[in-house]
Amino acid sequence: MPTVSEARASAPDGARLVERFLEMLVAERGASANTLAAYGADLGHFARFAAAHGGDLGGASTALLRAYLARLAAQGFGPRTAARKLSCLRQFYRFLCAEGLRAEDPTGPLDAPRRGRALPKVLTEEEVERLLRIAHAGKDARRLRLAALLELLYATGLRVSELTALPLSALRREAGALIVRGKRSKERLVPYGEAAARAVTAYLAERAAFVPEGRDSPWLFPSRGASGRLTRQQVANLLKDAAVDAGLDPSRVSPHVLRHAFASHLVAHGADLRAVQAMLGHADIQTTQIYTHVQAERLRETVLRHHPLASGPRRNAVDSAPEPGHLARSGRPVRRRRTAARGES
Repeated sequence: MPTVSEARASAPDGARLVERFLEMLVAERGASANTLAAYGADLGHFARFAAAHGGDLGGASTALLRAYLARLAAQGFGPRTAARKLSCLRQFYRFLCAEGLRAEDPTGPLDAPRRGRALPKVLTEEEVERLLRIAHAGKDARRLRLAALLELLYATGLRVSELTALPLSALRREAGALIVRGKRSKERLVPYGEAAARAVTAYLAERAAFVPEGRDSPWLFPSRGASGRLTRQQVANLLKDAAVDAGLDPSRVSPHVLRHAFASHLVAHGADLRAVQAMLGHADIQTTQIYTHVQAERLRETVLRHHPLASGPRRNAVDSAPEPGHLARSGRPVRRRRTAARGES
C-alpha cells in the first residue's frame, strides 16, 4: 500500500493540499495512523491516474473522476473498493471547497457504485475450538502467547490494531475486562470470560521472554522488534500458522475473521445487539445488525442442505425460516458451548 508520502510525491502540486487535508482528519476527527495511511493511499492512487491523463489532484474535473471510476471497474476493482475510494475523494474535495481552495466539488454529480451486502466471513464454533486446542497444545512461551492472543480476540472481538496497542495497564484482571482505546480515541470497557483470563494469566508468567533484554515494556504483547510490540502482520501470521496446524484453510483465518466470529456467535446465542455493539465499538447499530443477516443466511443454508423437500416445489418455504435469536427468545433451552458468549459471564 502506498504511503502518505508517496501520495504527495505523485501529485507535487497537490502535496500541500493533501497535507492540510490529513492534518484536518487528525485535528477534527482524531484519525488514526491507519486511517491516514488509507486516505493517503487512495489519494495517491487517483493522483497518479490524474497525472497520466494530463490532470492533477487539486484541479481534477468531474469528467476525470468519472474516467477514473470507469478505469477501476475495467481493472476489476469491486464496487465496495470503488465506493471507498470515491468517498475519500468526496471528503477531500469538500474540504478544499470549505477552505475556499476550490469553487465547486467535482464529485457532486457522481453516484457511488452500487454495493451488494457482503456478509462477513466467519468460522464455525467447531473451527474456533480447533484453533484454540492447537494454541493450548504446548506450554512454552510462544504457545502461551498464541493462546492468550486467540482467547482474547475471540472473547472480546477486538480489532487487531486495538489488541496490539493494548498497554499492560489496560488489563483489569480483577474485573475480567480490558480498557480499549478504539477509533477516534474512544475508550470502552470490554469484558472477557474465564477461559481468556486463564490464558492471559499463564502468558503473563512468560511475558518477560518477549521484552528486550534490560528494558521495560508498557505493552501487553511486547516484541523485540523495532516497534517494541507485536504488529498486526505478526498476529495475522501467527493465526495462519495455527490454522495450518489445526487443518483449516489459512486464507479463511485472520484476526478480523475472529472478530466476526465473536459477534456472530454471540448473536446466535441470543445476545442483545446493543451489548454486542458496545463491545465491538460500533458507532452505529446498523453496522452490528449485519450479524443478524449472517444468522439468517445460515438458517437458510441449513434448510436447503438438509430438508427433504428443499429441492422440490416447496423450496420457497425457506423464506419463512425463523429470524435469528428466535429459538433463544422462544424459551427453548439454548445449548451453551465454549463460545464467545462466555465473555458475558
